[in-house]
Amino acid sequence: MKRLVFAALLATAGFTLAGCAEVTNAVDQTNKAATKVGACAEALSLADLNPDPATLKERAADKEKRLRELANSVGEQDVAGALTGMADSYLQAQKENIHDAGKIADWTKRNIDRLDALRKVCA
Repeated sequence: MKRLVFAALLATAGFTLAGCAEVTNAVDQTNKAATKVGACAEALSLADLNPDPATLKERAADKEKRLRELANSVGEQDVAGALTGMADSYLQAQKENIHDAGKIADWTKRNIDRLDALRKVCA
């Protein structure tokens, strides 16, 4: 009788642990999705679609840093790559003489292309 009770307890514990693994997996998937959604939303809010040349360079360093942090926090490589691409765009803005209208237009075009890539992987 004791063996039967012990076997039943072991079986119950096994089912409970299996259930815990499923719950843990579901929680992990939810956390990854939430991280992706949060990173995508923040990155989209950081994007400059109509940059002000007077402030673009000074804000570019902060945006680049934040985009790289977001890229490091996301587990999905395609999302991280798109975030890194956007960060590279802001690095480029820091290095260029962005006051020229032609350069601003070129930079904006590249930034929009990178933003479109991010939207695709975030969908």
